Formats: sequence, C-alpha cells, structure tokens
Amino acid sequence: MMKYTKLNFMMSALGVIIYITDLIVDIWVSVRFFYEGQYVFGVLTVSFMLFGTIVVQCFSYSWFKADLKKAGQESPRCFLLLHCLQGGVFTRYWFVLKKGYHLAFKDGSQTDNFMEEQIDPHKEVLDRVTDLSMLRLFETYLEGCPQLVLQLYTFLGYGQANFSQYAAILVSCCAISWSTVDYQVALRKSLPDKNLLNGFWPKLAYLFYKLFTLLSWMLSVVLLLFLNVKIALFLLLFLWVLGILWAFKKQTQFCASMGMEFLYRIVVGFILVFTFFNVKGQNTKFPMSCYYIVRVLATLGILIVFWVCPLSVFNSDYFVPLTVSIALTLLLGIIFLIVYYGTLHPNRSEETKPDEVDGKSVQRDCRMKYFLME
Repeated sequence: MMKYTKLNFMMSALGVIIYITDLIVDIWVSVRFFYEGQYVFGVLTVSFMLFGTIVVQCFSYSWFKADLKKAGQESPRCFLLLHCLQGGVFTRYWFVLKKGYHLAFKDGSQTDNFMEEQIDPHKEVLDRVTDLSMLRLFETYLEGCPQLVLQLYTFLGYGQANFSQYAAILVSCCAISWSTVDYQVALRKSLPDKNLLNGFWPKLAYLFYKLFTLLSWMLSVVLLLFLNVKIALFLLLFLWVLGILWAFKKQTQFCASMGMEFLYRIVVGFILVFTFFNVKGQNTKFPMSCYYIVRVLATLGILIVFWVCPLSVFNSDYFVPLTVSIALTLLLGIIFLIVYYGTLHPNRSEETKPDEVDGKSVQRDCRMKYFLME
C-alpha cells in the first residue's frame, strides 16, 4: 500500500510556499507596471492571473462536488464561497497538510481511526495531492507561461529590468519546473498501473526536457512578437485551436459534466501551445514525435526570418546570444527527451485501459485514471 511519507509532507509544504511566492510576485509585478505607467503590460499581467486562477477554482469546486456526491454528501455553501474568493487551492493545501502531518509524523492511532471507517487515509491524501498537482499544473501553463513570455518581452525590448521582473522570471521558471515534475511524480503514485518515477536522474532528465523545450519555444515566441505582434498572436491562436480540436478528436472523458469537459479541452489546447500533453493516457510515440518535429521546424523558421529581417527596435546586444540560446536550449531539450524516454522512463507494470467508462474494471477509483501527461 502506498504511504504518505515525511518527504511527501515536505514536498507539499514546499509546494504551498512556491504557490504563495508566485502569487505575491505576480501582484508585485502588476503593481510595478501600473506605477511606471505601462498600463498595457499591467492589464495583461492581471488578466493572465485572473484567467489562470478562475479556471483552477472552477475545476477545484467541480471536483469537490463530485467527491462529496460520490460519498453521498451535499456540497456545503461555504465551499462555493471559498472558491469565489479564490481560496479553493488553499483549502486543498490545508486538508493535505493537516491530514498529511498526522499520517507522516504522528503514531498509528490517527490511521487506525480512519481504518475503522474503512477508509484508507494514505490513499485519500495522495489522491488530494494529485488533484493539487494537476490544479497547479493548469495554473502554471495558463498563467505562468504567458507571464514568462511577457516578462521576457519587456526585458529584451527595453533592455532594462527592475528587480521585480527578475524575480518574476525566476519564480515563473521555478513554478513551471516544480509543477511539471511534481505532477508527474504525484500522478504515478495515484495510478496503480504506473511504475513510480523514482530516482534522481529520471526526475532531472524529465525536468530538463520540459524546461529546455519550453524556454526555447517561449524565446521564439518573443522574437516573433518583435517581428510582428499580429502574426505572433495569430500563430498562438491557431495552435490553440488545433490543440482544442485534437482534444475533441480524442474524445476525452476527464470530467463528470459536459460543461467542465469542454473547459478541460480548452485548457488542454492551451497547454499544447507550450508543451506536449497526453490527453488520454494512450501510446504517444507517434503524436509526440510529430509534435516536436513541428516545434523544431517552427523554431528554425522563426530564427531564419529573424536573421533575414533585423529589427531596429530590438536591442542588438541580445541578437546573437538570444538566437544561440534558442538553438541550444531546443537541442538540449530534444537530447534530454530522447535520454528520458530511451533509458529512464518508467514503463507500465501491466497493460490496462485507462479510458474505460466510469465504474468498469479500474484498479483504483481515482480521477486521474483518464489522464496522463508525458
């Protein structure tokens, strides 16, 4: 039986610290933009924050309702109020840290009390941790990635950056890295047919694969924004629509209601703009290969156009270092991708069908049985 350990508790505590730090830095940056008269950047920063947190609160409240309904309980009105006040994630962290502390540091009396009620407390907390990890993953890509693109754009465009912008870039990179690895670890703990992502090197390789490919693409998007804002926005919108269509084509079955499923597919499409996302836990070798082949071609195309059409508005001091950074991070990301999936990726312990209808031959009744991010 999977246990919630002291290390799990420390990782959960670190997660809430990163979450709060990310929130504080975002507010600080937006206030700084408004104070300096950069109202467009300030409005965009606030918009990204609101978009990400509202979507996350919607999923969090929907999952609370589904869990309580499954347990034969009514959803308290205070839960709705907490989520309207943007406190859903904090409520989940409170549950995990409170119950997780007793499981990890106290004696077995707390666990025995739960077992008398025929409830596995470790499974309950681990499932909540997985929910939290996925919510943080959603917020990272809905809010953190656009924020990072915006901060890189203002930094490279104006050639100067204050401490808040440096902090925002650093915290965004940490949040993206943390949420990506943390989710993959938590997901595999919650699914019985998945081998755990154990060991330092597999996690490090997975982290570098995601981080380098993301940085390369975001820097490429920033270059395209300097070339032509309308073309860049059209490309991003086009990729978003393609991602949504892909999610509809795969006929995802992640949410209990059609409305939330539609929102989930919109979120999946947005994430696919930045990184590959396995929407149904199926074999992804071919679609992932196609995805990154297109990514490499798109990046090379942007670099070629950027070199052919030099920009007077762009700080020339960054010209060569930036193009080298894009090419190098893309190459490193592909190398770590090959290394991870070629030698370090944990294989399935047994083949199952992760996309079966609710209630049919699933070894563990977990929300994530319909989902896998690779």
